Amino acid sequence: MTATTQDHDDEARGRAMPAIRRATIDDASTLRALMGELAAYQNQAAEVTVSTGRLAELLARPGIGYLVAERDGTAIGYVSWVERVSLWTGQDYLALDDLYVCSGERGARVGEHLMHALAEVAEGRVIRWEVAEANVPAQRFYQRIGAAVYSKKICRWQVAED
Repeated sequence: MTATTQDHDDEARGRAMPAIRRATIDDASTLRALMGELAAYQNQAAEVTVSTGRLAELLARPGIGYLVAERDGTAIGYVSWVERVSLWTGQDYLALDDLYVCSGERGARVGEHLMHALAEVAEGRVIRWEVAEANVPAQRFYQRIGAAVYSKKICRWQVAED
């Protein structure tokens, strides 16, 4: 990672820049806990049903990735993605699934560090994601880092099994 102005701001405040690393299957329990925090923050705690064991299996898949941000050895956030291909363009891209920063770390540019680390992983590929229309702070954050925010409705359909 390259040094930024924020790195120096963090140092001036006595805070070390967060370490960002690729998650492994050994991080499944920590990531599951962070996912639970994110879901609770979004009032969707009941929606996260993945077990730690299943998450470990998913972490072993080559097309699924997580980066973990840590400060003093404690996980303070993560970004997750799935590799996809656009059938319209034929180009590979990363579909960002979650970006989460623990409440005590928000405003310290941890999310920005995670997004820049994800951009390095993307190696020039497009990164796409969804953000709720009501989540205006997230939209401002994404615009601040240079992302284009488009309005689009997301549809879900799950047919009940007989």
